[in-house]
Amino acid sequence: MRHGFTLLACAAKRFHGGGEAYSNSSTMFRFLKQRRRQRLRAQPFPPAWRSIITGNLPIFRRLPPEDQAELLGHVQVFLAEKRFEGCSGLELTDEIRVTIAAQACLLLLHRATDYYPELTSILVYPSGYTSYEARHLEGNIWDEGGEPRLGQTARRLGSLVLAWDDAKRGAAHPSDGRNLVLHEFAHQLDYEEFQTDGAPALATRAEYLTWARVMSREFAALQSAGETGTSTVLDTYGATNPAEFFAVVTEAFFERPRALRGRHPELYAQLARFFRQDPSRYSAEATTTP
Repeated sequence: MRHGFTLLACAAKRFHGGGEAYSNSSTMFRFLKQRRRQRLRAQPFPPAWRSIITGNLPIFRRLPPEDQAELLGHVQVFLAEKRFEGCSGLELTDEIRVTIAAQACLLLLHRATDYYPELTSILVYPSGYTSYEARHLEGNIWDEGGEPRLGQTARRLGSLVLAWDDAKRGAAHPSDGRNLVLHEFAHQLDYEEFQTDGAPALATRAEYLTWARVMSREFAALQSAGETGTSTVLDTYGATNPAEFFAVVTEAFFERPRALRGRHPELYAQLARFFRQDPSRYSAEATTTP
């Protein structure tokens, strides 16, 4: 069954005019939170952490100096606010925390951000793990079993799960089109909106309508490519549903931007407008497209 982007129906509901009343206490809370974050971003960045980033994330060295500085500031806030937990005997280290945080914060550059507000903790396994859950088949029929995974997150989970070996590999190979951390944190951006529908929080009704038009067409094209075996820049896993499509195109946007821009210029333009970045300027990707 094909899934469609449902934004056209709900876009008008999101921008009905009028302001939202905030109490004095909530206004003060936001002020104090922003001031604390400003202090964190302004702190000297630990040299050992910077060595981890330059060693594990080759893409960092290709960023403009101002982007490097912004990214390091975001990492300071991220590590102060998110809790990391090691699973299956994994002993957490600064390398693990900083490598994951730097990749997650790449998605935040140039934008006003609340640092993944639906997320409180990151659970890190040494490698792939098995997730046990009940899956609905049809009617009253459910299937319980294990499924091998490298990462997962959910709106109501409050946490995000990653396999460390794959998260480190993704950082070390910034142009292969696959990045587990970018994929899972793209889902977190999706959760900042009212629905998990493949659309992050956009500024205006017009932006939602344009996003829906472009993404619906590209999503259908990826489904067709998966059905016919047609070569594509995008991982066909993105044809699963709109939420996975957004996560997959985010990976491609940062890892294979030149190929994505060449094959899907309107899709690339939508992502560039949202992320306020043009990764083709600093990508390590080869100049030829497949």
